[in-house]
Amino acid sequence: MHEVSIADSLLKIAVDECKKNGCRIILNVKVCIGKASGVMPEALLFAFDALKAETIAEGATLTIEEVPVAGHCSACNADFTAPESYVLCCPQCGSSAYTLHEGRELDIKELEVE
Repeated sequence: MHEVSIADSLLKIAVDECKKNGCRIILNVKVCIGKASGVMPEALLFAFDALKAETIAEGATLTIEEVPVAGHCSACNADFTAPESYVLCCPQCGSSAYTLHEGRELDIKELEVE
């Protein structure tokens, strides 16, 4: 379960940024997680809640925005968005000549602090 180490890293980054900017409390951490990132949102929420105790993020919530898998096919020149967390071929033409440009991210998008 690598979500524990991800939650730990998210907390460390948030706490460091908060302290560096003179803030005292973290209220919310908003993250963008791609569907193809391999991160399970429920497990990340659980790990975040377990690790935030006795930190300046103790009362914080973790808000997760899921990013769909999206790409471009060089065979048919189509942009596409896939409902699944994986893409085996272009949904338009069936070619494997595609590149993904969204869906693998894991980024802190916003910190709400006091």
